[in-house]
Amino acid sequence: MIKRLVKMTFDTRHCEAFESLFDAYRSKIASAEGCTHLELWKDVNEPNVYFTYSHWLEVKYLDQYRESATFKEVWPLTKKLFIAAPQVWTVEQKV
Repeated sequence: MIKRLVKMTFDTRHCEAFESLFDAYRSKIASAEGCTHLELWKDVNEPNVYFTYSHWLEVKYLDQYRESATFKEVWPLTKKLFIAAPQVWTVEQKV
């Protein structure tokens, strides 16, 4: 199992746009092969900071998603809203 946490920081003017974008793509991302869990968290102390938390069965499925049409569509739209580079943590949990 792969657990992935991505921290994203936006200009406060772009938070609503990001939330709408995530809502529009949530089901497509969550239904990607190998994705077993997807959440969006908003930092209560920093309202312009968000985290996505996802579980993937294996690294190959995360890699497949990152090569998918959905990712290639949503990533540029998300990336243009950032004010800082995203931070990513990925952990492989052996079962």
